[in-house]
Amino acid sequence: MGCFFSKKSKRKSGDKEDRTPTTTTVETTTTVETTTTSNAVPLGNSTDEAPKQYSWDKREKVDPKDYMLTGLKDVTVGRLPGKLNGQQFVIQECENCNIYVLDHSATITIDDCVNCRIVLGPVKGSVFFRDCKDIKCVVACQQFRTRDCKKMDVFLCCATQPIIESSTGMKFGCFQYFYPEMAFHFKDAGLSIFNNNWSNIHDFTPVSGENNWSLLPEASAVQDFVPVPDAESEFKSVRISNDPARSIVPLTKGGRRKDSEESCLFVFFAGEYTTANARKMIDEATAKGFVLIQTKEVSMRPEDVKRVFQNSAEDLVEWITKGPVIALELNGDGVVEACKNIANEVFSGTKVFVSDNKNTSSRDVDSFFNFADMQMGL
Repeated sequence: MGCFFSKKSKRKSGDKEDRTPTTTTVETTTTVETTTTSNAVPLGNSTDEAPKQYSWDKREKVDPKDYMLTGLKDVTVGRLPGKLNGQQFVIQECENCNIYVLDHSATITIDDCVNCRIVLGPVKGSVFFRDCKDIKCVVACQQFRTRDCKKMDVFLCCATQPIIESSTGMKFGCFQYFYPEMAFHFKDAGLSIFNNNWSNIHDFTPVSGENNWSLLPEASAVQDFVPVPDAESEFKSVRISNDPARSIVPLTKGGRRKDSEESCLFVFFAGEYTTANARKMIDEATAKGFVLIQTKEVSMRPEDVKRVFQNSAEDLVEWITKGPVIALELNGDGVVEACKNIANEVFSGTKVFVSDNKNTSSRDVDSFFNFADMQMGL
């Protein structure tokens, strides 16, 4: 089967009864003050002792306004790395703005925005667009959802199946973005750069005979939709790039039609340089003209290994106890033989699985990615 190698809203409240309040929740503290009357007798022998300091007295005061962008127009705004540190964030009632949230956060809601360009750094939970129109955005998150939105172009990295509801003119492409802290922000948000379901859209409210969503043309580039911040903005010190070659998230073909009948499964088992090795393999393969279709990072049990890798399972069981595996589907005529050669020449000291021949490689791909989708609840 395979081989392996070692080495707040504008609408009336009645419109949407289930709409959640557009407020943020941040970590705040309450100081309880103790007062004494003029007849009170001080405790202790000295009246000059400084009041006792508790840890919560020393914590920095938090202003909820730091976690909101509201009612802005024709400006470039956002948050620099280190300003959110995993808190919630709200963007609402903004028009013709360039918004850059270059930090990791808990959740982000975007309400009643029009004609805005938005970049959202890794979000541990959900990103929810509501009542927005003419939006172009770059988003990385665990969950992505829109409701009552029109005409959005989204370059997306989403760990689960993206959901649209009562939304039209939605177009999706694969995430392409970089700033120096982004890899750390992905880790802080608990997201894997290899788990991206950007093209697997679920429409809660399909209309017979109409398509509410589609995929952007394959050649679409982020720079044509969302510009980098201008040199006079507060973001000038952040080295931002929307070059696909520098993107933290690998650029995948997703649900688009494959160019070739031949695909290859290439799996890296957990090790010190697993992520770096997977990125290097992608670079090696794409440099030879092959196309990356999809990627996954998942944990496996011994029984999973036996079901997925079948005849090659015995030698692989011990390796899955070391951590998650990273799998790549590469496509193109001659890709299986090329991947085997790369494995021998570049990764001879690394534990990998590579499809053995093109006659069984499609089965390898289907077995692994079907398992991975079930594992992730897709």
